[in-house]
Amino acid sequence: MFDIAWSELMLIAVVALVVIGPKDLPKAIFTLGKWVRKARVVAREFQTHIDDMMRETELDELRREALKTRDMNIKKMMEDTIDPKGEVSKAFEVDLNGHPGSPPEGDADTTAATTSASAPAPATALAAAEGTPAAIPAPTTTVSTPAPAPVATTPTDKQA
Repeated sequence: MFDIAWSELMLIAVVALVVIGPKDLPKAIFTLGKWVRKARVVAREFQTHIDDMMRETELDELRREALKTRDMNIKKMMEDTIDPKGEVSKAFEVDLNGHPGSPPEGDADTTAATTSASAPAPATALAAAEGTPAAIPAPTTTVSTPAPAPVATTPTDKQA
């Protein structure tokens, strides 16, 4: 780490032996060992705190992404992606008068009745031209759609 060679360590040991003396040298080496141990503990704690801060930062980023995903309107995003100008949704919009360009539903029945009443039936016109009595046409009936059958439901946990 500090790139100290063996020859440099020997020089430091000789200087320490001369300066400290042989009697106090073991006590000095023991004290130096304690300081090195404390320095390593402080460095380890510092590294742990740095790692914790990085984890918290990543968790904050993940939390922000989760909140952004929760607040995202997926329906709006899909509509914007598929139909950015709104042309498809306008084509499927039905108001009280039906689709744009189609006759209103109430007018369809009256239109059919007025066309059949205004133009005589071909058999009646042919009979009138020959002078023979014509058969009276059968009245027209309108076909209505049956009401939808009720759907059987099974009780759920909330209903029970």
